[in-house]
Amino acid sequence: MNHIAALVSGLLFGAGVALSGMVNPVKVLNFMDIAGTWDPTLIFVMAAGLIVTFAGYRLVLARRQPLFAPSFSLPATSGIDARLIAGAGLFGLGWGLTGFCPGPAVASLVFGYWQSALFVAAMAAGMIAMRLITHRPAATESVEG
Repeated sequence: MNHIAALVSGLLFGAGVALSGMVNPVKVLNFMDIAGTWDPTLIFVMAAGLIVTFAGYRLVLARRQPLFAPSFSLPATSGIDARLIAGAGLFGLGWGLTGFCPGPAVASLVFGYWQSALFVAAMAAGMIAMRLITHRPAATESVEG
């Protein structure tokens, strides 16, 4: 049942970002170009996402437990640290330079655009590199005696 719920959620998300135009990097870049060819329509997409998320969290967290898991899995920390700021900065830089956000970029793969495939491949390489950098085993010092 978990896999079916994940599939339905993913399909709904993909359809939503495709229908809203967020899979089109030109539309996203025009949204960010306030001084030029500004396209404010994505404000409505973001507002709708915030409203649904707010209502969804209120409804779901009012339950004793989730439908398809024994308990909720929520983040243990809520602090803002350098790693969070750096990640948010890289996210914003990538989105502003390419017009692709990770979720819509994956959804746009179904259209067969080489730009989407290149972005997703670069994103995956960055994720792998970050995992390798941050999860390296600690170097042990050899003690000669």
